[in-house]
Amino acid sequence: MSNLESDPHLYTGVLDDREDHAPGDAPEESAGHWVRNANIGLGFSIVLTVASFLLAGSNAIYAPAIPVALIVLAIAQMGVHLVFFLHITTGPDNTNNILALAFGTLVVFLIVVGSIWIMANLSDNMMPTGQLMQMQR
Repeated sequence: MSNLESDPHLYTGVLDDREDHAPGDAPEESAGHWVRNANIGLGFSIVLTVASFLLAGSNAIYAPAIPVALIVLAIAQMGVHLVFFLHITTGPDNTNNILALAFGTLVVFLIVVGSIWIMANLSDNMMPTGQLMQMQR
């Protein structure tokens, strides 16, 4: 058996045993590594935040497209936070993190949609103001 057949890492050039790495989740475990990645994430977050503020206050793009551009920047900001600060990757060791994130997203969605639904239903079934005033006399 040759060296290439006995060691699967020689095919890909990967020297460690982890399979999936995100930019914020490199295999190195030193303290400086985590500080460097947190600073990179902070830099990306600051750039995206400043870009959002500048975009909202300028005439750089067509005015009706500003909300779409802000949504795109917000999604990019969420991606930076997930990768650099929460270290969410698609690797097999992060399955629980991804499931917890999905469950949290579902709970927030249900609370927001349920609250809007309840408030809309209450608004539709509210007694008109004139009729309410007559009942109080």
